[in-house]
This record gives sequence, structure tokens and C-alpha cells, in this order.
Amino acid sequence: MAVLSTGRVLGAVVGIYAAQSIVGGLVFQSVPAVLRQQGQPLGLIGLVWLLMLIHALKFLWSPAVESLRLRPDGTRHSRHIILSGQLATALLLAVLAMAGTDTVTLFAILALATIATATVDIACDAFAVEQLPRQARGWGNAMQVGGAYLGIMLGGGGFLIAVGRFGWEPAAMAIAACMVVFAIPLLLTPEPLGDAARQAAHRPSLRDALRRPAFRIGLLTVLAAQIALRIGYGMLGPFLIDRGFDLETLGWLTGLGGTLAGLAGTIVAATILAHHDVGRVLRLAVATQGVIFILLAAAAMTPDLPREALMALPLLLGFIAGASFVVLYSAMMGWATGPQPGVDYALLQSADAALAAIAGMSAGLLGQFIGIDACFVLAAALALVMAVLLPGLARRAERGA
Repeated sequence: MAVLSTGRVLGAVVGIYAAQSIVGGLVFQSVPAVLRQQGQPLGLIGLVWLLMLIHALKFLWSPAVESLRLRPDGTRHSRHIILSGQLATALLLAVLAMAGTDTVTLFAILALATIATATVDIACDAFAVEQLPRQARGWGNAMQVGGAYLGIMLGGGGFLIAVGRFGWEPAAMAIAACMVVFAIPLLLTPEPLGDAARQAAHRPSLRDALRRPAFRIGLLTVLAAQIALRIGYGMLGPFLIDRGFDLETLGWLTGLGGTLAGLAGTIVAATILAHHDVGRVLRLAVATQGVIFILLAAAAMTPDLPREALMALPLLLGFIAGASFVVLYSAMMGWATGPQPGVDYALLQSADAALAAIAGMSAGLLGQFIGIDACFVLAAALALVMAVLLPGLARRAERGA
């Protein structure tokens, strides 16, 4: 059975996740900021997070995608699924360029693009799990998260900068073109044959994943690790807009600056993971999230805080978010190394996405009715509590994987 070189896999992984994350950056960073500048209420902005429910539900069709991806003769069709989905998404982004910012049309097009990327995610994650050797998993996750940050930088901060300078249509056409460019490394990467006997004998199903106790503990670990970040991060853009930051400045700060900080976090986390237990590293990352959310809450309660201090906080949060994702995704890969990695990983990500949707909408309502500072206080408290629980959960899931 042919095996791809690790370097080639890492290059393809960067391109895959950069392309996938363009839509995420657009939906969850750019659109909330644009809507806020137009004077839309936080309650409406929070509805953007309903689109995350699509990612939360993708586990329902993951067995069908996995059955299409893994054929009984040993062939794998990950590339075909990924490239087809990314082309469809690029076309939708081109339509978005011409459609403008009418709220109903905007939500409809973004919903279709999110369905496409959620479906492609199943094949993306399976490709990464299958092609990355265990010893390269930490750096593979760094490339995965790094590529995702690159896509978020373009769909989030880069898009905001382009909108501020050139307008909506050129900005949307530019990110559609980026989607096509990022597909090239995978297009040039052949996919090795799988184990024909194993693929023919196994029928992908949700039941196969959920019947494993260790996998269920892994699901719980994902929720515990992500709940604070999902509640607090969603209010960062609206908070800075309310403090007088314009879209272009916000784009540079949370887009380029936050992305570079996140990339630094991925490198630091990958290095630490090579020498330390994943549960302990995850506890450190989540506890640090708690400290940063305490600082954000204090900033939200201090109207005359200098602008420079406000600008430092998103960078700190971006750094620790990048580190947290690398550690968590490394653990998730270990829990999804069975005969149906697409289904297993989709379930883990769906749990995170469901949490993000619920937390994002809840944060929007909290911000509207009792203040953004309350969101940051809640996020800080949850992070500090979960940091205590995470090492034990991660060890139990790892022992059963």
C-alpha cells in the first residue's frame, strides 16, 4: 500500500483547512462586524451562530459521505469530495459578491456555503487522520490549525480590510479566488489506496462510534474544553466595535494580528505536546483562557481604558485559542483512528459546533440584555472550572482509544 510523505501531507492539509476556514471567518467574524456597523442589534447578530448548527448536524450525513469516500475495493475518494465541495463554495462566494448585504439573501447564501463546507469537512478530517502518522500528529494539527487561521484571516480580517477599502463586491470575489488557489496542493496530491479487506468489512455508522465508552468520554472532553472559548470569543468583535474600532482597524487587529498570534500559539502548543501529557497541556490552555476573559471583563467595565490596552487583549486571546485548538485536535485525532475516521471526527466536531451555536446565541442575548461584560465573566468562570476537570477526562478517553 502506497504511503504519502509527511511533508506532502502537511502541505495538502494547510491548503485544505485554509480553504475550509474562509467561510468560517466570513460568517463568524466579518458578518457580525458588518451587521453591527449597520446598526443591527446584538440579538440579530447572535442569529449568525445558527449557521453553526449546520456543522453541529453534519454527523447525521457523515456515514453516507464516509461510505462514498471509502470504497470496498480499497480506493478512497477524499480528494474528489473535497475538491468538488470547495469549487461549489467558491461559486457561492462569487454569487455573494453580486448579491450585496441584504440580510435575508446574505443568510441564505452563507447557509448554502456552510452546508458545502460542513460536508467537505467530513472528508477533510478523514484524510488528515488517515495520512498523518502518529509521531507527526502534533505538527499535523499545527498545520491544520495554522491553515485554518490563514483562512480565517482572509475570510475575517482580510475581508473586512478589503470591504473598507474597495467595497463588498471586490472583497467577496477576492476570497472566492483564494478558495480556488488553496485547492491546488490537494489537486496535485494523489491519495493512496486503503485496506480493501477492512473497508469492505466495515459499514460506517454512528452507532459504531457511540457504543464505545472512551469515545463518549472524548465527546464530553471536547465540550468541557470549548465551552468558555465559545461563549467569550463571539462577543469580542461587537465589544471592540462598541469601543469605537472601525471595520478596517478591527480587520487588522483580529484578522492579521489575531491570526499571527494564533499561529504562534499553534507552534508553541505543538512543541509542548511533544514532551508533555495532552491532558495537562489542555488544562493549562483552558486556565489561561480564564485569565484572559477576566481581563476582558475588567476592560468591558472600564470605559476609559486606553486603546492600546484594548488592542492587546484580542492578541492574547488569539494566541491561547490557537494553542488550545492544536492540543484538543491532537487528542481528537487519537480518538478517531478506527475504520471510520470521517464519522468519528465528524461527531466530535459536531459536538463542538453545537456548543458553539448555542453558546454564540446565548452570548448574544446576554450581551443585549445584561451586558457584554457578563459574557466575559461567565466565560472566565467556566474556563477555570473546566481546567480542573479536563486532565482526568482526557486520560480516561486516551486509555480507551
